[in-house]
Amino acid sequence: MEKMEQLGPYIYRWNEVCFPLGADSLALGEFCTLRERDRVLDLGCGGGLLLLLCAGRQAGSALFGVEIDPAAAALARENLEQNGLRGEILTGDLRTAPLPENMDLAVSNPPWYAKGSGAEGGPGRVEECALLELCRRAAGVLRPKGRFALVHAPERLVDLLAGLQETGLEPKRLQLCRGRGDRPPYAVLVEAVKGGRPGLDILPDRIP
Repeated sequence: MEKMEQLGPYIYRWNEVCFPLGADSLALGEFCTLRERDRVLDLGCGGGLLLLLCAGRQAGSALFGVEIDPAAAALARENLEQNGLRGEILTGDLRTAPLPENMDLAVSNPPWYAKGSGAEGGPGRVEECALLELCRRAAGVLRPKGRFALVHAPERLVDLLAGLQETGLEPKRLQLCRGRGDRPPYAVLVEAVKGGRPGLDILPDRIP
């Protein structure tokens, strides 16, 4: 059954082939640095949620996405079209599919759990593309000084920062997301710059 959410000027339609709208994706859509006429690529775009959030902040952005699930990729195309947005959604495995390059911004809300971790969280939440592979792919599509912003599980933060640096993406901004100030963080937001200088800005925690 199809459901709809109002996201600023746009309507996001989703169904059982996509994850429901979550606080982690909304946080990433607000956290990532967007500039006028940016070329934006969502690695694992699902139904196109992050692309709509980015377009809502910068209407002139050029939108691209890649999604391995054909049904979700088709829904992402429909979401862009029905909102009057132009973009290109590729169906394929982000590890091997030919992707557009010279991106200003890559974004991703990937599956959070590594295979065999014991905390896999159910179907669709276990990574097929390892975290290091994801970082390497992001680095490959970005222009020099391009940005990669993603949301992930706080317990994977060490692996995430190491993967970013290993692939030439220097972490520049980090923010923890909490449901309440006295609760452990449920997500971490990180933005890295391709070929950036060392120096990490720790932002105040994001609390609704």
